[in-house]
Amino acid sequence: MTDEAPSWRPSATRETLARRAALLADVRRFMAERGVMEVDTGVIGRAPPAERGLDALSVKDAGWLAPSPEHALKRLLADGSDAIYQLGHVFRAGESGRWHNPEFSMLEWYRPGATMSDVVEETAALLATVADTSVVERVRYRDVFREHVGLDPLTAGPAALARVANERGVAPPGAPADSRVFWLDLLMSVVVQPRLGRDGPVCVSGFPADDAVLVEIEPADARLSRRFEIYWQGVELANGAQELTDPARARAAMARENEAREAAGVAPVPVDAALLAAMDYGLPASAGVALGVDRLLALMLGHDGIGAVLPFAWARR
Repeated sequence: MTDEAPSWRPSATRETLARRAALLADVRRFMAERGVMEVDTGVIGRAPPAERGLDALSVKDAGWLAPSPEHALKRLLADGSDAIYQLGHVFRAGESGRWHNPEFSMLEWYRPGATMSDVVEETAALLATVADTSVVERVRYRDVFREHVGLDPLTAGPAALARVANERGVAPPGAPADSRVFWLDLLMSVVVQPRLGRDGPVCVSGFPADDAVLVEIEPADARLSRRFEIYWQGVELANGAQELTDPARARAAMARENEAREAAGVAPVPVDAALLAAMDYGLPASAGVALGVDRLLALMLGHDGIGAVLPFAWARR
């Protein structure tokens, strides 16, 4: 005999499910009060994002389960939609752990005519409204990376980054020795990130442009992308950007990402021709944010992972 609850039972308590329902209602109320219209673009697409670190789940004979509604929302913006958001389920292959699940809930919204600073402020207002907390600090990626890793992320080569990763004991076997993107992401996620946001949400901006795909580059310094991430209690909670509008640059970035996937032994993905056609037609200057709803609720309730706030965590599916 074992005291473990039968696997058919929910992962979350009824009280937690009530808090989850209240959070979703609060988010929708916040968006409605700010004139952001909810849309539902579906969960299956013909082409997934080409980003090398974002693996979509394929659906036999149908396409891919969307890892983000970004492409569909941007097509609506090109058609003339004003501020819009989607609140629903997204899917990512190979993601299972304390803060990851193959299926999870995401809030993603875009504002035509907005700047990155505008949506940082709006995200802070959202957190203050629905979670009784807000962004307490704004820092630069370069500064926190230097502080915790001891290297300049804008000038360090892959060999130097790999050396530090090996010294810290975080380098996985078979890692791509010559990939700056890989080592930057690894050191940021396992060395820097756990130290961020301990006293409240922290906004980090000024990310290296190495892996920028559908993100504008900083005009004053081409080494930087106009992207930010918000961390709370060592967990990535949200990311946002000034969105790329140039279709030629989008095509080049997608091709580069597919080349990187192939170099890493991962199959390339089809280019999203519908998104590129929308960008050819004209995507307005805009800024957007994606926020993990399950992570937000878990952090609000003091849980050390999202399993306790999901009706059925992956282990109980």
